[in-house]
Amino acid sequence: MKNRESKKRILVLLLAFVGLCMHTLVYAWFWFNVYYPEVSRPHISVDGYQLGNGLKLYFRGHLLILAIYFILLLFFSNTYGGLKIGYLRPMDVFFSQIFALFMVNFISYFQISLLNNWLVQVVPIFEIFVLELIIAFLWAHITNAIYMRIFPPRNLLLVSGVYPVDDIEQKFNTRKDKYRIVKKMNISEGIDAIYKECLGQYDGVVIWDVPSEFRNGLVKYCYGRNIRIYVMPKITDVLLKGSAQLHLFDTPVLLLREYSIKVEQRAIKRLFDILLSILLIVITSPIMLITAIIIKCYDKGPVLYRQVRCTKDMKEFKIMKFRSMRVDAEKDGVARLAAKNDSRITPVGKVIRSCRIDELPQLFNILAGDMSFIGPRPERPEIIRQYLDELPEFAFRMKVKAGLAGYAQVYGKYNTTPYDKLKLDLTYIENYSVWLDIKLMLLTVKILFTPDSTEGVEQNQVTAQKK
Repeated sequence: MKNRESKKRILVLLLAFVGLCMHTLVYAWFWFNVYYPEVSRPHISVDGYQLGNGLKLYFRGHLLILAIYFILLLFFSNTYGGLKIGYLRPMDVFFSQIFALFMVNFISYFQISLLNNWLVQVVPIFEIFVLELIIAFLWAHITNAIYMRIFPPRNLLLVSGVYPVDDIEQKFNTRKDKYRIVKKMNISEGIDAIYKECLGQYDGVVIWDVPSEFRNGLVKYCYGRNIRIYVMPKITDVLLKGSAQLHLFDTPVLLLREYSIKVEQRAIKRLFDILLSILLIVITSPIMLITAIIIKCYDKGPVLYRQVRCTKDMKEFKIMKFRSMRVDAEKDGVARLAAKNDSRITPVGKVIRSCRIDELPQLFNILAGDMSFIGPRPERPEIIRQYLDELPEFAFRMKVKAGLAGYAQVYGKYNTTPYDKLKLDLTYIENYSVWLDIKLMLLTVKILFTPDSTEGVEQNQVTAQKK
């Protein structure tokens, strides 16, 4: 098993390296044949502007230009998941590559323009982008085929506890290209029988909602026999994962702080919110103006929708959004989440919700300090009370300021259950860092174009069972 995993890792790294090199070679061809001749031409005065920099580079200079491109490509591809061969579906890998290539070429264009002392031709960088997209599409499918041929789906044993296995089984079934549950056992069948079954011809064991007194022993049993384990964490597991390890004595001590985000981190986070919200308000003001006009012309109703939401410590504030539903969407006064194919959503609303334009007015909430860019999404007080009846731990997510986007939005969906959203939000809170905020901001750009991230909940999915 260990040898298999080493081979798999080597294969993934090799395929990823080849992909990055192919993109860099495309850029290199355009650099030597188009952009370097442009930046190296002698100074030419046109309408008072000095075009051309007369830049002369030798081997190491060219190597540095290509190395910067390669490193940027590696960084953004890794951030967006464009190198997760075998882990993500081919189209997900390609979709991630689109964002990585766009960011790298956008930065590289202005890098070359700086070398030229003026903007260079934009058509060649667009051609680079198109060629790289073709390569990325083919590369994603070819590498996935190679991976799946060498490493077929894992055969898994699913061990469950009290709650039904339908939900977790459905999740694994969405990735039949990677996992295949071939047998299910319940803890009621006896722990000894499960121990014996774990030694069968399986590639791993899934532990789903098994009581702690059995789970701890099962984890140690599998770990001691080099059996791969997939554990669905409980709330306490997520909290402990974010704890700090102290070495006060001759035994490890885990410290779980009452507030994970330090005061200096909060100051940096707030400064970042102010500067970025002002910048984005200026940039997106034309989009907001056009959206407001279209909404007003459609049904003559109000442009903005103000709604009471809760942020840190259950403090209430009025969130602002572009109205995407009918004016009488909640005429009965009952708060409810948007359902899948909700008839209350207007045609204009469907468009602005699908590309998240309806969220833009929240930039003013961020500037006012009611929200942050990254944090748990603010919920309505009525819905929070519904969740708290079934899931008291839901209050834990309000230890930090609410956010425009968050961990649960990046790694979950709109219709992810409250229990799973809570675990994702707590993962963010307990593992907070400034870099994590930056990473989630970059990934938020990706989910803006992911359809299932805006999909409504099913009609019967209002609250989740407490696990």
